[in-house]
Amino acid sequence: MAKLIFQNNGEEAELEEGSKIAECCEQQGVPFACTEGVCGTCVIEVVEGEENLSSPTQEEKDFLGEGTLDERLACQCRIKCGTVKIRY
Repeated sequence: MAKLIFQNNGEEAELEEGSKIAECCEQQGVPFACTEGVCGTCVIEVVEGEENLSSPTQEEKDFLGEGTLDERLACQCRIKCGTVKIRY
């Protein structure tokens, strides 16, 4: 199991390794709109553990730019392992 920590409210969620974080983020108040990585509504800041998330998708690279690991689109991320702390 992997752990997602929401710095905004201190909530924690356990997720299966390799699962998308979108549903969990939405339950914690992260806003969503298109869920396809084009609108940017679900931008999150990765505070710790960016290495425990999937690599940025092409949609994220197009929207956020190349090499930006501290900001991600929650609708595109999968948690690989370990712990990830985010802020939105």
